[in-house]
Amino acid sequence: MFELLFTSFPALIRYWMLKRRGEPITVWNMKTAVFMWAVLAFGLFLVIFYYHPKTYAATVPFRTVSVVPQTAGPVTEIAVENGQHVEPGDLLFRIDDSAQQAALAEANAQLAVIAAAEAKAQDTLIVAQSGVDSAKAQLKRLSDNLSDARILVSRGTGRDDEVQRLEASVASTEAELRAAEAQLDLARIDIEESLPAQRQAAQTTIDRARVALDFTSVKSEIAGTVTQLTLSIGSPATTLVLRPAMILIPDRAKDLPVRITAGFSQVARSTIYDGMPAEIACESNANLAFRNSVMPARIVSVQPAIATGQVVPDSQLVDMQMAAQRGTVLVFLELLYKEHEALLLDGSGCMVQAYTTNIEGTAGHMIAATGIIKAVGLRAKVLGSILSGVGLVGGSEH
Repeated sequence: MFELLFTSFPALIRYWMLKRRGEPITVWNMKTAVFMWAVLAFGLFLVIFYYHPKTYAATVPFRTVSVVPQTAGPVTEIAVENGQHVEPGDLLFRIDDSAQQAALAEANAQLAVIAAAEAKAQDTLIVAQSGVDSAKAQLKRLSDNLSDARILVSRGTGRDDEVQRLEASVASTEAELRAAEAQLDLARIDIEESLPAQRQAAQTTIDRARVALDFTSVKSEIAGTVTQLTLSIGSPATTLVLRPAMILIPDRAKDLPVRITAGFSQVARSTIYDGMPAEIACESNANLAFRNSVMPARIVSVQPAIATGQVVPDSQLVDMQMAAQRGTVLVFLELLYKEHEALLLDGSGCMVQAYTTNIEGTAGHMIAATGIIKAVGLRAKVLGSILSGVGLVGGSEH
């Protein structure tokens, strides 16, 4: 529309000249002017639409976090409601923990048994040490008696049978000493190796039982807003990822800019470049006062691939007929002014108008100047979206 008005001057001049001469206004008299008008309009259309691409396929993307418990069971408490804001560590809901409590009590009882066994092992060590000391004392006494008996026999005043009896007693006591030392080693192994390993295993069981018990209290890992809460008291909570208990919409990161994604025609790839100025008009920001309805932005990056060409391993062979539907060039945009980010509603549908300004010379300035036509058109589209949104010219019901 605007392009036709801007290029209509040949027809207007010819019309004025014919009226001044008093000649009739006919198709034959106007043919050259109309042809020039058509040529100029076509050229202007081509320049504007080629160098200043526009797309309606834009949105403010956002991510969600599905809340899926790590254990299953009936829900006993729900601590949040839809629309409630939560912080990291806030309780969301609880699951019946009777089985986990029983497992923790059993693990604690096992640890108590090991603690009693450790006390008993200490007593066993003392008894074994006493047995070794007693056997050593007995062996020393018998060895001394045997030595004295042998001296007496050598002098002719002792008896051989007494020496033999003492030798047997020494041998028996040595065996008892070895047995006592073995008992002492066993007691030390129990205290230094076996029981510590059993205690470690029991402590691990307790830790595992506590973790399982903690899983019954489902808490938020992020700061965000609760939505799509479908649980109720008594309903079973499941660990299936495809059936989350609720969804959290995370708060925006304060240190990261909000990025808008847009899909341009593949033909526009040759004119789109990093840093390209653009304007963004989101439907959720449209208003009759046009305040912040159109916000300045810039293209920060262009995705180096088009989604429709993606190929993944599958049991089916790829049929390239599916590529007949052309994909779009995905670009990422950021707003020029940080304060505008708070005005963007996550998930809002947007229009993006980009402007070519990187061509040098007079031609580049002329091409950049034609962008004002697209800027006016974008604002007209915003007005159209308002009229459509309230139901005046069709569209959604109001």
